Amino acid sequence: MRLEKKTALITGAARGIGKEIAKRFAEEGASVIIADIDEKAIEECINEFKAGGIIAEGQILDVTCEESWKNAVAQAVKNHKRIDVLVNNAGITIRLPLTELNVEDYERIMSINVKGVYLGVKHVIPVMQNNGGGAIINMSSICGLIGHKYSGEAYIVSKGAVTLLTKMVAVKYAKYNIRCNSIHPSTVETPMQYEFFKDEAKKKERIDEVPLGRLCSTQDVANAALFLASDEASFINGVALPVDGGLTAS
Repeated sequence: MRLEKKTALITGAARGIGKEIAKRFAEEGASVIIADIDEKAIEECINEFKAGGIIAEGQILDVTCEESWKNAVAQAVKNHKRIDVLVNNAGITIRLPLTELNVEDYERIMSINVKGVYLGVKHVIPVMQNNGGGAIINMSSICGLIGHKYSGEAYIVSKGAVTLLTKMVAVKYAKYNIRCNSIHPSTVETPMQYEFFKDEAKKKERIDEVPLGRLCSTQDVANAALFLASDEASFINGVALPVDGGLTAS
């Protein structure tokens, strides 16, 4: 068991990528906290896991609210005495070009995608310092590495911020044995994408840009997160890891 005796808090974990990461971590022995803003989705996720013999607990969390973060971290420490792994996975996109995106939607993207990561790091680092170390994994995107022509500008700005926030944390807090890395998927096949992929031309467009010739799966991302969370990655710090089938290499 690669995460035995570790406690992992995962944001946006009731659906999609976060849900797959939570499942993978639990299978590898972690005590998993499914943190999400949607209480009903948390309950459904936990019940689904339970039916498959996987145990996890839920925590309502609005990643944009500092008080919500304080409560979530305090509850995790109360229940487990520690947080060994933080996965800042919660994020959104709005598929509009910069010239059409209103300021309110821009601020919403930045609040969830950047402020949410900042608050998570801020409130979990002191717990990890008391632990004697930990692993932080921030979900960025290929858009945090390149100016991806099919993505919205505001989303690219937000993911670029996550990439450099990750490197700053990695450098500054390594002395406390806290590692911080980011994951950069290409387009992931999730329920959130189903509506988008009803347009077969758009789906083909995304597949054709990937040298391996397929979309990224939630399992692909979860496996990368598992590695970065495990002791196998104990000397990996400040890395921006593409999970993109070679897209950013082409």
